[in-house]
Amino acid sequence: MDKSDITLERMRTFARVAERGSLSAVARELGVGQSTVTRHLRELEEAVGVPLLSRTTRRVTMTDEGSRYYARSVEILRLVEQASDEVRGTRGARAGTIRVSCTAAFGVLHVSRLIFAFQDLYPDIGIDLSLTDERIDLVREGIDIALRLGPLADSSMRMKALGQSRRLLVAAPAYLSKRGRPAIPQELIGHEGIRMSNVAGSETLALQGPDGKYHAVPFGGRLRVDHGLAVREALVAGRGIAPAHRWLVGDLLEAGRIEAVLPDYSLPSVPLNMLIVPERAGIARVRLLIDFLANEIGNVPGMDRSPAGR
Repeated sequence: MDKSDITLERMRTFARVAERGSLSAVARELGVGQSTVTRHLRELEEAVGVPLLSRTTRRVTMTDEGSRYYARSVEILRLVEQASDEVRGTRGARAGTIRVSCTAAFGVLHVSRLIFAFQDLYPDIGIDLSLTDERIDLVREGIDIALRLGPLADSSMRMKALGQSRRLLVAAPAYLSKRGRPAIPQELIGHEGIRMSNVAGSETLALQGPDGKYHAVPFGGRLRVDHGLAVREALVAGRGIAPAHRWLVGDLLEAGRIEAVLPDYSLPSVPLNMLIVPERAGIARVRLLIDFLANEIGNVPGMDRSPAGR
């Protein structure tokens, strides 16, 4: 083989295998047999003349040459896609697929509706929406952008601040009638708390009073869950008191199915950020969705728009 056999298809296959570390996973992603993935890699390695990947029974990793080749391949693939967008013009920018990851409950209740509205505007753009609270590797999973609630660790991803999610303490009227309505933070001690098992520090509530003073109150209970929609169900069922995002329970508050606890005290807001894979940021259709979400997120009830998200 010669260098003319270095095709974009083989280069894309190599890049995804390098990112995912699994031939079978990439085969499923591309909708082809694993033998096709293996052939693409073999033909590419023969064309460039050096081994790009090291294979074991459990894992596929890049060789030193493969790491250098991967960096250039990602750049080339991005430039090719950008060039195609520019040639097709505005029409081309409005076609293709975008892969989005989002915090689960927020995605179900609000982001999914924004995605519907976006696709009404751009009917030729496909969206793959993945809902998870896990901090996944965006590149490895082939994600273009991700919406994440909470503080973020240092990352190679580009970050766009979208807003601050307001929270409040809530419980069902039946629970409060049975167990009593706390009048001051210290009276929360001994109540049943509904806690998120995947949120650090959930065993303590930090409340700011109307006088500006902060109160750190131990917060326990028999129920811990790892999904916001389970918190909704637990609240309605009268299982206890929970610190909840307003976007999660706003409709329940309006319907009187739950009510605010210690309404004069406030909980810290939680940041909402958009993570963008740098190599995908220049793709026209991805930019369209980035701008759309940054503009619309502030309209979600209980979300204060970040100045950086304007």
